[in-house]
This record gives sequence, structure tokens and C-alpha cells, in this order.
Amino acid sequence: MSDFEGKTVLITGAASGFGRILAQNLALSGANLVLGDVNFDELTETAEGLGAAVKIMWCDVSNEAEVKALCALAEHQFGILDIAVNNAGLSSPMKSLLETTEEDMDRNFAVNTKGVFFGMKHQIPLMMASGGGAILNVASVAGINGAPKLAAYAAAKHAVVGLTRTAAVEFARKNIRINAICPFYSPTPLVTESEIAEKSELLAAGSPMKRLGTPEEIVATMLSILHPSNTYLTGQAIAVDGGVLAL
Repeated sequence: MSDFEGKTVLITGAASGFGRILAQNLALSGANLVLGDVNFDELTETAEGLGAAVKIMWCDVSNEAEVKALCALAEHQFGILDIAVNNAGLSSPMKSLLETTEEDMDRNFAVNTKGVFFGMKHQIPLMMASGGGAILNVASVAGINGAPKLAAYAAAKHAVVGLTRTAAVEFARKNIRINAICPFYSPTPLVTESEIAEKSELLAAGSPMKRLGTPEEIVATMLSILHPSNTYLTGQAIAVDGGVLAL
């Protein structure tokens, strides 16, 4: 449980879902945590009980200045940034591509894509200064495969995978590993509070395992990707999907 002891980890979207569970696991492993989210009340709840080495900040990842400030907080409080998880994201109403609006596209790219871009832009220099690090971007199976009725979301998540692979190649020789995790639907608030929740049984039936993955299962894979011993894994978009992409 001490594999991440002393490591400084920044997580966006830490108020709930994968971000909250990941923060809880890392706190048990002795990590220093810097957490950001736009839902500050729930972010405060996340931080409660995690120990003294936790700093939180309101952060809208679509705003570069706020992302930069969150990264600066990590440097100011702990002097280093070892790991960053660009987890913040939003869902999208299900609609035909023909019904998708410019506003839908802008909203998805502002949070789901630019949030990752801004994160890496300000996280990588901190890691370079200290000799390396690891970044994990949360994409989606919709970032690898088609996602009918979710054109804007799929486009934004495909862009996350493209950014991940590009950055991984650019900074591989700087000892910075950069990967993306691409989960299938999982019952986090992003899903349960959207209209997708109504289709959860149908989605589960479409998986070879005939169920959705739990948030804890997704976080277990995140921890594996970020593990300090996992030193040769970079530039990958790793699907955690119960076999959906194998069909």
C-alpha cells in the first residue's frame, strides 16, 4: 500500500467518480494529493479524511489559467509533480450527428479535449524539471471506436487519444510516460446522471461479460498504469471494456 508514498499526484475532476476513488486509493498509499474540480462542495468532501497532504482548488479545466494555477499549487506545496491524471470531463446528450450543434462540439472540446491539452502543457514542464513523471489522460472507448448518437463526445475523446500519443512520443526521452485509459460505460455520476443511465441494461448486454465495469475496476487499471514500476508503458490508449472492442 506504500507504492506511491511521497509521490505528488495531481487529479482533475476529483470531486466524484474515478477521480474521487483514485484519490482515496492514492492517499492510502501515502501520496501527496493536489485535487481540482468545478464542484467545490463535493471536492471538499473528497478531501475529508484523506490526511494532511491534500490540497484542493476550484478548477475549470476549460480555462487554461485555472489549470496552470492548479499545477502551480502542486509545485508550491510539494516542490514537485510526479503524476498527473487529467480526469475531468463531461457527458453529452444523445442525438444524431445531424442534430449535433456547434455548441455541442464547442462544449465537448472545451472540457474533454482542451482540458487535457492545458493539463499536459503545464504538467510536463514541472516533470521535466525533476527528471520525469507519468501522465494519465481519461479518454473513453468512444475515443477508439465509433459511438452512435455521441458524435461530439466521440470526436473530443478521439482527440484526447491523439494528444496522448503525440505527447508520449515528444517527451519519451524526457522520462515522461503518457497514456490514456479508455473505459466502457461505468456507473459514475457522469453516466448515472445522464440519459445514458436509462440504457445501462442494453449497454451491459452488449459486453461479452454481460455487465458494466465498476468504477473500482477502472481505478484499479489506472493505478496499474501509473505504478512506479511500470516504466516502459507509454503512448497507449488502453481499453477497459469487458471485451467490447474484441467483438
